[in-house]
Amino acid sequence: MGNWLASHWLSVLFLVSWLGLNMFLFVYSFLNYEQSDKYYYTRQILGTALAFARASAFCLNFNSMMILIPVCRNLLSFLRGTCSFCNHSLRKPLDHNLLFHKLVAYTICIFTAIHVIAHLFNFERYSRSQQAMDGSLAFVLSNLSRHEKEKDSWLNPIQSPNTTAMHATFTSVAGLTGVIATTALVLMVTSAMEFIRRNYFELFWYTHHLFIVYIICLGIHGLGGIVRRQTEESIAESHPHNCSKSFLEWDKYEWSCRRPHFVGHPPESWKWILAPIALYIFERTLRFYRSQQKVVITKAVMHPSKVLELQMCKRGFSMEVGQYIFVNCPSVSFLEWHPFTLTSAPEEEFFSIHIRAAGDWTENLIRTFEQRPSPMPRIAVDGPFGTVSEDVFQYEVAVLIGAGIGVTPFASILKSIWYKFQRADHKLKTQKAGHAALNFDKATDILTGLKQKTSFGRPMWDNEFSRIAAAHPKSVVGVFLCGPRTLAKSLRKCCQRYSSLDPRKVQFYFNKETF
Repeated sequence: MGNWLASHWLSVLFLVSWLGLNMFLFVYSFLNYEQSDKYYYTRQILGTALAFARASAFCLNFNSMMILIPVCRNLLSFLRGTCSFCNHSLRKPLDHNLLFHKLVAYTICIFTAIHVIAHLFNFERYSRSQQAMDGSLAFVLSNLSRHEKEKDSWLNPIQSPNTTAMHATFTSVAGLTGVIATTALVLMVTSAMEFIRRNYFELFWYTHHLFIVYIICLGIHGLGGIVRRQTEESIAESHPHNCSKSFLEWDKYEWSCRRPHFVGHPPESWKWILAPIALYIFERTLRFYRSQQKVVITKAVMHPSKVLELQMCKRGFSMEVGQYIFVNCPSVSFLEWHPFTLTSAPEEEFFSIHIRAAGDWTENLIRTFEQRPSPMPRIAVDGPFGTVSEDVFQYEVAVLIGAGIGVTPFASILKSIWYKFQRADHKLKTQKAGHAALNFDKATDILTGLKQKTSFGRPMWDNEFSRIAAAHPKSVVGVFLCGPRTLAKSLRKCCQRYSSLDPRKVQFYFNKETF
């Protein structure tokens, strides 16, 4: 546990701060709308549902501000490069950007549910108080005139007993934009489920761009000013604590209380999302500029199991081990961009990726290159972007574990090791490291002939970690995995179990590649 906290303390601090801000915003807003004098009359109609609706709205604005930041890939790569010489624990939060993005999305869903349910109650109470006909304060407030001469005196947006809550929802700016935004949110979240994302990536990709609709609706959601408050001048003239009980005598006598005047809330959501939207627009502009740069395909190779290798060159392209790029092929799909891990080493004059047929887009791309057109199809590249594997050389000892297609991110590392050994003129090590690196995608046993003894079957992780701990009793060991969650769970436990309580002795740090 101590080792885990030492490695993740900044991530925990950031998460606790984010949760704390959510709690503060909700409680502060809830108490403000539940106790403030300027909402006294509004509460006479809506009750506690007003506070729930507004408190959840504040949290929605805050999280909608945060949701775009974790997917600004260039910003994260810049921060990772800035922190390249920092302690690994300072870079750790950058490895969990997509996890935080999902967490914020689920939080938005929770507050959206609270907000929608609260406003359903609000519209129902607006409608009910308009139809009450019982002479109650809620009825009187609901029938304050909305005529031009008294345009600031109305409180209830439903001005006719014949107007239903459903009609008001779909004819008001707030109601209509709320329905559209909620529908877009539901589609985005459901299409982002792992099963759909893995098997129907194109559906996920297109549906996720409904965030544009969500952001636009959020920005104009408050234009209607449905939730209203008593003006400061009206409170000074007729304080609700003094005048609410004599509402039947408003304006009747010179000494009596004046009729309260109300004003709608100005839109606030745009203030929260303006800065991240500007940042994201800059991000997309930079991506578009990169996509227009010429990419030359120097070699295309079809490997067994329908794996396409593309070797490419691009002016000004610079990479590190373990990084990835986004690829677009206009002849296959003009809009779709797909991520691929770089399988080349920084020391090589080209950069390469290996593409396995795993969906409509990849199958169409492979089919296009199989037909050997002349000239080759145009490829656009955005990146490279950093990942956790980029930190592999920051550790004294590194353990690379790849399962299935998860071996791909480590191809770049193995090749880079080969080049480093070659420069150091260690020819026996050069041949073996090169053999492993250059044949990572072959079906044959790449370990045959290496110094290490080949083991078949699943590794006994306890034995492996025990051996590493014994061989490196005072080292910091980085364990890198690209593989399934079940394996990650086992390896994380092993890292904790075999890390010494003494910080001067062997310490294992677990790093999982998000693939």
